[in-house]
Amino acid sequence: MANLKNEKRLKNKLLVFFGGLLGPLFLRFFYNTNKWSVEGDHYYKNALHDGKSVIIASWHNTLLTVFMGLSKNGFYGLAGNHHPDAEIIARIGAKLGWNVIRGSSTDGGKKAYNEMIEILRQNNNVFAITPDGPQGPAKIPKPGAIRAAQKTGAVIVPVAGQSTRRWSFKNWDTFYLTKPYAKTHLLFGEPLTFSKDDSYEDCSMRLKSALDKLENRVNENVGLVKDN
Repeated sequence: MANLKNEKRLKNKLLVFFGGLLGPLFLRFFYNTNKWSVEGDHYYKNALHDGKSVIIASWHNTLLTVFMGLSKNGFYGLAGNHHPDAEIIARIGAKLGWNVIRGSSTDGGKKAYNEMIEILRQNNNVFAITPDGPQGPAKIPKPGAIRAAQKTGAVIVPVAGQSTRRWSFKNWDTFYLTKPYAKTHLLFGEPLTFSKDDSYEDCSMRLKSALDKLENRVNENVGLVKDN
């Protein structure tokens, strides 16, 4: 039993090491060979110019496109704790210019949430989050981003991204990874402001509606090619 545990621990260490080392190289190749078009990024830039902090919100299925489109800016993002996949994501994020906060709704969530609140209370910070992550249900917002916006006064800027050529991976959602030499479109929507008096149900409906509309628009913009 001890040998099996040691073997699993070694495999996880090797997975984390090589994933953290090679992951950024593959992602840079996949996404940097794409022809990018970005629309609406003035929404979050104007909010920052006005001294506000911003929550960038995207559905989990297009996380990588948003992640790569906003890399090298020193923005903040979340990664889970105590799991090899989360450690790989954290290492990749750090190498691509993200400030990674560890924790999720199911793992170290309270500590991560408190850190996010402190970051957003400072002016001119950007925190990216997937409202339906990390384990779904797909396209149903969890309270974290909305409550953080209500508590700190940060605006939520919804965003969707998609590529003309991509791989799709079926899990609790359909997760996308762009193929090299594709065309990728990143589309930001108008900022959403949620006051402390707004009901969570209304805020959730507004956020879901904004993200769904952006996803439909960006899919149309890339031609809705068949996933393969």
